[in-house]
Amino acid sequence: MRQVVVDTETTGLDASQGHRIIEIACVELVNRRKTNRHYHQYLNPGRDIDDGAFEVHGISNADLEDKPAFGDIAPVFLDFIRDAELIIHNAPFDVEFLNSELQLLGPEWGRLEDYCTVTDSLVLARERHPGQKTTSMPCAAATPWTTPSVTCTARCWTPSCCWRCTWP
Repeated sequence: MRQVVVDTETTGLDASQGHRIIEIACVELVNRRKTNRHYHQYLNPGRDIDDGAFEVHGISNADLEDKPAFGDIAPVFLDFIRDAELIIHNAPFDVEFLNSELQLLGPEWGRLEDYCTVTDSLVLARERHPGQKTTSMPCAAATPWTTPSVTCTARCWTPSCCWRCTWP
């Protein structure tokens, strides 16, 4: 069973308002164990990052000036996730942004769901740990990866831990 834990960072909160992905990180799991395969890319969104988003992730416009656009990396990213089950904490947010990026490339790119399946680990966490704060599972609270300067690649390691914790 191949799964890929995915996290993104964005210029703001709403893809329908033109906000874009600025970072994608993926960590591969096989049989719910981390492999040595991962994918990470910073992206030039072609627009400014909202102040509120910068406060969350610490990625500045200057950090992204020389980075590729989503369209430049889409084939490699899609090959990495193809036929996997994506594990995404609060999946509707990331999926909305990923589908928006694909839509900007043209209808021939389809939707994320054409390449893989998606499981929302937030839903699983709420089912498995009713009444607990599910934005940060106990194993996540024990890690130092909560500062804005840390990439979402590092944060992907924590959801992979949490994914094993939320598996029935």
